[in-house]
Amino acid sequence: MTIRPPANWAQPDGAPVSCREKLKVLAKNHAELAQTMQDVFDDAVLMGVDEAAMRGIIDDMVRHLASPRRGRLTE
Repeated sequence: MTIRPPANWAQPDGAPVSCREKLKVLAKNHAELAQTMQDVFDDAVLMGVDEAAMRGIIDDMVRHLASPRRGRLTE
């Protein structure tokens, strides 16, 4: 299963990102992250971690990403 990128990448004002170079970078980053997350998830489950627990761990990691705009953790 392929995790598809969003149809539009929204800016803070809601307008979509339209710069082709930015869109290329976003698409590449999305594909790399999707593959890495799938690999990490697969490894954990194959090593005996409960699927729901692993999804919770990944969700928690995403919730605690620091924003480069605020320089602090988001909640």
